[in-house]
Amino acid sequence: MAYTDIDKPTDYFNTKLYTGNGSSQSISSVGFQPDLVWLKNRQDTDRHCLFDNVRGVEKVIFSHLTDAEQSTNLYGTLTSFDSDGFSLLNGSTSAERTNVNGENYVSWNWLASNTTASNTDGSITSTVSANTTSGFSIVSYTGTGANATVGHGLGVAPKMIIIKNRSTAGSNWPVFHETQGGTKIQWLNLANSTATESGWWNNTDPTSSVFSIGTQNDLNKSSDNIIAYCFAEKKGFSKFGSYTGNGNADGTFVYTGFKPAFVLYKQSSSAGNQWEMRDNLRDVTFNPTDKALAPDLSNAEFTTDPIDLLSNGFKFRGGNNQDNGSGSTYIYMCFAESPFTTSTRIPTTPR
Repeated sequence: MAYTDIDKPTDYFNTKLYTGNGSSQSISSVGFQPDLVWLKNRQDTDRHCLFDNVRGVEKVIFSHLTDAEQSTNLYGTLTSFDSDGFSLLNGSTSAERTNVNGENYVSWNWLASNTTASNTDGSITSTVSANTTSGFSIVSYTGTGANATVGHGLGVAPKMIIIKNRSTAGSNWPVFHETQGGTKIQWLNLANSTATESGWWNNTDPTSSVFSIGTQNDLNKSSDNIIAYCFAEKKGFSKFGSYTGNGNADGTFVYTGFKPAFVLYKQSSSAGNQWEMRDNLRDVTFNPTDKALAPDLSNAEFTTDPIDLLSNGFKFRGGNNQDNGSGSTYIYMCFAESPFTTSTRIPTTPR
């Protein structure tokens, strides 16, 4: 049977829904002080807004855009990471808004270490907030323009890395995924298929201490500030892998060893397919759920093929090429609502 070292996943990752009030407000009941907060207006075409404790509050990047980091005069910016959530300013006139009165929002929250430390494991010195228990770290570094390594602080090799150049507008979001390896590249903000290129990860997989970067400006432009979100796999809490679609309503079952709270996936074998995000809170029903958001689009929440979030994995209930096309390959990351069994091997009873 599956087991876990994390009996309560919501101590490290949690989804929180809230309604904007058009004024300053604090969002509580996250369960911890988050180090990464990803916000999206579910009703409107406002931006995906990402805030983290390494870059600091009131500094935002957008997962669907190539814009540089923005940090001044924002409406709806996050103003603090609180002990049980986060606080926001009002939101009334800007596309970055995260607090429009009466509109519904989702926030996905991850815990790193609530602190930062200098890391000299790589050829580039990095600033890191790492949680080795949950396998998540936020890594800030300055590009050199030459092949390099960067310390990530996890103690095990990350399975997935998402990177953004904070300084230069026009920079994409390169993604490393362990099922594709260090010779291939995917992008969070694009619907492209996976490409084989050496200039991204220097044809090298991450190790237990560092990840490698090539000479591409999006992740290593000389003197530019770069941020990386690194994820290692932890049994019963997180899973990173791939699956092959079967194109029908009795869809492919993906085993995770836990009941999913959040799934991010991408059809990687052909171009033209968006990333999609599912979670366990945005649909009022239990199973199947059919509400999705796309991190590479500003679109409001939309209805698509259903998905079952099961006690030990997830299963698609349609043949849409976005999530379950016949013979298509998909990559994914997934975080737990509850483990299949506890650390003492007692079966759980997830919602």
